[in-house]
Amino acid sequence: MPAPVVSIAYHSGFGHTAVLAEAVRAGAAEAGATVHLIKVDEITEAQWEQLDASDAIVFGSPTYMGTASGAFHVFAEATSARWATRAWQDKIAAGFTNSASKSGDKLHTLQFFTVLAAQHGMTWVGLNLLPGWNSSTASENDLNRLGFFLGAAAQSNNDQGPEGVHKADVATAEHLGRRIAEQARVTLAGRAALSA
Repeated sequence: MPAPVVSIAYHSGFGHTAVLAEAVRAGAAEAGATVHLIKVDEITEAQWEQLDASDAIVFGSPTYMGTASGAFHVFAEATSARWATRAWQDKIAAGFTNSASKSGDKLHTLQFFTVLAAQHGMTWVGLNLLPGWNSSTASENDLNRLGFFLGAAAQSNNDQGPEGVHKADVATAEHLGRRIAEQARVTLAGRAALSA
């Protein structure tokens, strides 16, 4: 069975989301996937073709004003050519986001990603982690410390650069990368079994 191909299509305004994209990449690569990092505000035709050829696409954006960034929205609208041909149908999809506030309406950004994936006929894969840091014995260093289920969410202080991304959020993004690679492998194996 060939290694699954995972592409991470993301925008990062100040570098925090890029740290998460790299963590997703590392997790997926550790799980045996071939991974492409694609900055959606600099996307080339060759990178569009990489997305088309991927088994899974992970969407990433900071949360600005309660939704994905303007640059990500431009990319999302540009995917309409793929929507028209069903080019991404049945691919695995997932997402991650970051904001300065603990909540920051990040859920809305993740929901935006899920609707985009649904429009394309993709199969959404959530984080599959119980919430961390939700009891007196828990810690801010727990995986999924912010308690999101739809995707990976991070909080980074607005007066710190990319080095300020919380280590637990980086580890959570790595978990998401591994999960996506594993789910893509399961999907590929199932398709191979059906066609055998």
